[in-house]
Amino acid sequence: MFNYLIRRSAQMLVVLFFSAAASYALLNLAPGGPLAGLAQAQQNSRFRITAEDIARIRAYFELDLNLPIRFSRWLLGQPRGPITIGGQTFFADLIIGCRQPRLVEALMSDGSTQTIQAGCKPGQDVTLADLVGRRTSNGVVFGDFGNSWGMLRDRPVSLVVFSRLPRTLQLMSISITISILIGVPLGVFSAVKQYSKFDYFVTSLSFFGTSMPTFFFGLLMILVFSIFFKSWGWVYLPPANAESIKDYTMPILGTVDANSNLDKFLHLLMPVSVLAMVNVAGWSRFVRGSMLEVLRQDYVRTARAKGLLERAVIAKHALRNALIPFVTLVVFSIPAAFGGAIVTETIFNWPGMGRLYFDALGRYDYPVAMALLLITAVLTVIATLLSDVLYTVVDPRIRLS
Repeated sequence: MFNYLIRRSAQMLVVLFFSAAASYALLNLAPGGPLAGLAQAQQNSRFRITAEDIARIRAYFELDLNLPIRFSRWLLGQPRGPITIGGQTFFADLIIGCRQPRLVEALMSDGSTQTIQAGCKPGQDVTLADLVGRRTSNGVVFGDFGNSWGMLRDRPVSLVVFSRLPRTLQLMSISITISILIGVPLGVFSAVKQYSKFDYFVTSLSFFGTSMPTFFFGLLMILVFSIFFKSWGWVYLPPANAESIKDYTMPILGTVDANSNLDKFLHLLMPVSVLAMVNVAGWSRFVRGSMLEVLRQDYVRTARAKGLLERAVIAKHALRNALIPFVTLVVFSIPAAFGGAIVTETIFNWPGMGRLYFDALGRYDYPVAMALLLITAVLTVIATLLSDVLYTVVDPRIRLS
């Protein structure tokens, strides 16, 4: 087991490096960016934004550096300047970027013209010596994600991320726990009572839940439990945010204090319900299929032939083996939950990491977006390792070596 963990840890580091490099390159090569608005404002005669102003802003965001150099400074905090050995400086004149790119009008295949970059203006190269004195992070490897560009300008990204992390963990942990407690028994009973009315009912709900998008359930619940219930004078649920900023009055419940436990509970009900419904729909269907396959195995028939109670056969012999593939599904739902939470947190204005990622992309806050992508990648590789380890717990026949 120890050797296996060492080998898998080394593989995880390699996977994380390539996933971080690919994510960083795709994010920085995508159209738009923090200078897109400035380029449009430069064409407006009311704003006097000179080329020097844009060059200064490019240097502030380090967009004047070549992509590998930018990635290296984000990952390791290096290079910070020329290499100095024994009092001698090396590679000081090495060109690593461009302050002002040379723009030319290019004729496109459809006959239109488009402004593209064609090299660097003379004398506007950025050399390794120009990095001396520039502000940079210590590198993601050393726990420094840099500063935010837009969400909290010039504040550490870690401060932004960790301020949202508890909200997402709260949402995810509760919804996943509820999904397991409901989805597994539903799947088991549906498999044991195959082709019964209960099985048809659960299967129909599962198909409906898996076929409908998350935002459909979110908007439907807001419409029913917030708008309709409030108009009918019933107890309604707050449609957005994790807590209220001022006290409010509810029918039956009376005055609800802002930021009280009751206030937080009411805000939590709808986003948790949406995530739980989607998970229960898929997981119950998965457990049902896995149980049906196990119930046809010879060792289950042998256990029944030995005279064991049906409850003992299901719980002790069938369920444990049926849950082996389910372990992988649940473990990988942890990193995947961040993707699903983007929609849910955006609909309910929930101040979590999913909504933070959505806002960061909209504001071109690449350091925040990259931090969230890297956290998702780390969770994914950890989930892979955790699923392998849990296999040995669920199935004693499996040995890791």
